[in-house]
Order: sequence, then C-alpha cells, then structure tokens
Amino acid sequence: MSIKTQPLELTINNQHYGPLDVPEGLMMIDFLHEYVALTGSRLGCGQGICHACVAIVDHESGTSEEVRTCITGAHFFNGKKVRTVEGHAKTDDKGEVQLSPVQQAFLEHYSFQCGYCTPGFVNAATLLLERLEKNPIALNELEGAIEAALENHICRCTGYVRYYEAVRDVVMKTPGLIREHA
Repeated sequence: MSIKTQPLELTINNQHYGPLDVPEGLMMIDFLHEYVALTGSRLGCGQGICHACVAIVDHESGTSEEVRTCITGAHFFNGKKVRTVEGHAKTDDKGEVQLSPVQQAFLEHYSFQCGYCTPGFVNAATLLLERLEKNPIALNELEGAIEAALENHICRCTGYVRYYEAVRDVVMKTPGLIREHA
C-alpha cells in the first residue's frame, strides 16, 4: 500500500520550497518540522486550541493572519507566502543575529518560562505591530488591542502578564503605532 501524495509549493520566510511530493493528509506542523527543518513552531495541544503552532500567512491583498498548523493540512498552504517564528530575526553581514523588536521585548521582560508557547505569542504580537503600523490606535485602545491579539494563546506556565507587558512596551517604544489624538 502506498501513501497518496500531491505536489506542494510555497514560500516560507522568503525562501521558495517545492514542488515537493507531500502526503495528502500531512499537517503543516509536520511539514515544517520534517520537510524543511523549521522546528520553532510547537505542537502543543494538537487540536488548534493553544496556538503554539501558529504560522503567519501573508495574503496578496496585504493582509496577514495566524493559521494553526497542527489542524491545517500542508496543502492548504500551496502557493501561499508563510512566515514562521524563525523568519522574524535577521542575520547581519557579520553573521550576528538581530532579534525582532517583539523577540527583544520578550527577552527584556522575561516573558516566557518554558518557552513552549513563545513562537505563537511572537507571531501574534508581530501581527499586532504590523496592523498598528497600517492603522494606529488611540492610547486608550491599546490594552484592548493587546488582549484581542493574544487572547487565544495559552501559556501553561501562566506568563501572560509578562507577555502583555512586553507587547505594550514595544508598542509604546515604536513611533507611529499610537495616534496622538483620539
């Protein structure tokens, strides 16, 4: 008995992959881990509840969304542009890693304990910052915006306060995300 495969072609963190023959029912988390060696996304619950596994899908319309890779088949991503937690930091000409503002804020605030949920929180906070760049909000709306961006993410170590503080800090330190006048 052979496993049915289909070709899969996509862009992950600005790198093109495929076409690759991939089993039809393979979940995206398994594709990331086993086919392209991107293991930053975590398989937490395997049911799409904890959001540790989320990747970002960038649409041609200029919008982006989180997609739970543990319950979404790899072929859903065919032809799409995807970002994983590995795609946020940059390496300079000297080979030194430059963390994204969100990653740096999480370190500065000691936001995570075990770190299992961190990739999902990084992606959620990154999307929030990108949305605020396009559509700044009033300061009095910030707490609600952070809650809405992070509310679906589960931290089993209960590090929520530090994640929220770190996101608030990076938003406040980034010019142009908060409107001057409500």
